[in-house]
Amino acid sequence: MLYNRKRTRGRFIRWLIGLALVGGAAIAVALPVTAQDAAADWVMEEYPVPAGARPHDVAPAPDGTVWYTAQRSGELGRLDPATGETWHIPLGAGSAPHGVIVGADGAAWVTDSGLNAIVRVDPDTEEVTVYPLPAGTPYANLNTAAFDGEGVLWFTGQGGIYGRLDPESGAIAVFDAPRGRGPYGIATTPEGAIYYASLAGSHIAQVDIESGEATVLEPPTPNQGARRVWSDSEGRIWVSEWSSGNVSVYDPAADAWQTWRLPGADPRPYAVYVDENDLVWLSDFGANALVSFDPATEAFTVFALPSPSGNVRQILGRPGEVWGAESGADKLVVIRRAGD
Repeated sequence: MLYNRKRTRGRFIRWLIGLALVGGAAIAVALPVTAQDAAADWVMEEYPVPAGARPHDVAPAPDGTVWYTAQRSGELGRLDPATGETWHIPLGAGSAPHGVIVGADGAAWVTDSGLNAIVRVDPDTEEVTVYPLPAGTPYANLNTAAFDGEGVLWFTGQGGIYGRLDPESGAIAVFDAPRGRGPYGIATTPEGAIYYASLAGSHIAQVDIESGEATVLEPPTPNQGARRVWSDSEGRIWVSEWSSGNVSVYDPAADAWQTWRLPGADPRPYAVYVDENDLVWLSDFGANALVSFDPATEAFTVFALPSPSGNVRQILGRPGEVWGAESGADKLVVIRRAGD
C-alpha cells in the first residue's frame, strides 16, 4: 500500500566544534593516551524533525537522504539534508517502529515493536510491506536488525527472541534466546557473521546462520548491560555497556576481550558504531554527547550535543558522516570533518 506523505521543513543548526581530548584507560591497567590532531575541527549539524516524532534509530541511504523511525507517531521519516525537508510515511495502525537499516536493495527495513513485524519501505515508491512474526508468536518487543552475508535479515526482540527473515521468500523463523529476555543490538561482520547484544542478559551472542543456534559470549565485566554491538573491519565486535559505563571489544580470532571506561563521572554508553576508518563512535547519555574512541591511540574525544537531553539511541553512518537520532530533542544530528 502506498501512503500519502506528510512533509515539513526545518532549518538545521550548524555547530563548529573543536576537539576536546579526554584521557581513557583500559580497565585494570593504566594506559597512556596519545593525543589526536588537536587542530582538526569537526562540523556538527542538527536537523529538526516533526514535534513528537521521537526519532529512535537513523539510517543514511545511498541516495543522500536519511531514514529515521518516528517511534511515537508510528511512522518512518525521511530527511533531505540538502534542504532540511522531512516527510513521514505511516506504517499502519498500532505501529511503534524501533530500528531501521538500509538493505542492498536500497529499501528501508524496519523492526516494528508495535506491529510485532518486520516492515519494508520501498525507496522509490515508498510502498509499505509488512512481514508479521509467525502466528502465535508472543509480543517480542522487536528492536534492531542486520543482514548476514547471504542477504538474510536477522533481528532481535527484548522479549527473549531473535529471528530471521528471507527477503526472497518472505519466510520468517523465530528462535528463543538462550537466556531469555534481553536481545537488543545486532550487527554483522565483514565476513557476514551475526552477533547480538543482550541488555537484560549482560552478554553478547554469536548466531550460527545455518542452524540459528546462538552461542553466549561473556564480557569480562559482570552485569555490564551490553546494549548494542558493531563490527570493525577486522571482524572484532565492539560493545556499548550501558550499566558499566564501558566500551569493550571482543576478538573472535583470539577469543579475547579488551575493555575501557568512557570519560566523565557517570558515563552511560547507549549506541556504538564503527566508521570506515575503524574509529569507534558511541552516544553517552551521561554526558549528553557523542564520543569517539581511537583504538590505535586509546584516546576518547567528546563532542557535546547542542540540544539538552538529546538521548541519541542509535548511530549509523556513511563515508565521512556519522548520524545519530536525538530521541529526546526531536532532531537528527550529524558530525562531519570540516572540509569534507
